[in-house]
Amino acid sequence: MDPSVFIAVMAAAAMHASWNAILKIRLDPFLAMVLVNAACGVFALPVALALGPPEPDVWLWILASILLHLGYYLTLCGAYRRADMGLVYPIARGTAPLLTTMLSATLLDEAIDLQSFLGVALLACGILAIAWPRRGMAAFDGAALRLALSCGVSITIYTLVDGLGARHAGSPHLYTSWLFVADSILLSVVGLVWKGPSGLKPALSFLGPGFAGGAMSLTAYWITIWAMTQAPIGLVAAVRESSVLFAAVIAVVVLREPLRAERMAAAALIVAGLVLIKLH
Repeated sequence: MDPSVFIAVMAAAAMHASWNAILKIRLDPFLAMVLVNAACGVFALPVALALGPPEPDVWLWILASILLHLGYYLTLCGAYRRADMGLVYPIARGTAPLLTTMLSATLLDEAIDLQSFLGVALLACGILAIAWPRRGMAAFDGAALRLALSCGVSITIYTLVDGLGARHAGSPHLYTSWLFVADSILLSVVGLVWKGPSGLKPALSFLGPGFAGGAMSLTAYWITIWAMTQAPIGLVAAVRESSVLFAAVIAVVVLREPLRAERMAAAALIVAGLVLIKLH
């Protein structure tokens, strides 16, 4: 992976963790997701209009992606209702990089050598270790675990679809801008049908955090999709999930959560995995 691509994806990972921290607001997880996605669509629309619409066959990739993203949103929000973000987020994000790397190597025939694969495996183990149950912790809700794992599968599939879609479109910027516009429309429609206008009204009290989160979410995934046109999809997906490491740092430094030994060990695994991927 080229150093500039690696640094850009690491920056995207930091932004991904940051917007998740910003959205620790007193709002239903689904409403928060609708708000952030609507903000993404607002920010992406001028770029999409300036670039013009994609070719008809590119819309098929975008349609597949927004349907997969809808599954991601619903499973993630369902898991957040049943368990803490500190458990759900690492499991959902930790299962994705290893699956994505394996599928991109087998189905897409992308060249990933043993050192890079070991780096991805270490990174995934470190991410999952952050959510490992500790003595005295309440048992992890089974339904939340299934939803978090399903969310990880959704992340894996939409990552592959978006990487291939951006390559097929010939422009990651054209693909990403229209993806975010279409995605925000679909989720807003689902929110209106499910909750109704009055049900979405509480989100209006959180426009500031929502638009800040939307700006970071848009930028983070825009960088990721661009990177997947420059490097193997599996490696980009793995480095992106180092966002869990940034989330752990934010939890300690900003949210004043205690620094625990097991989290330090998990962070060491993540860093070791990133070093193996980058220093090849």
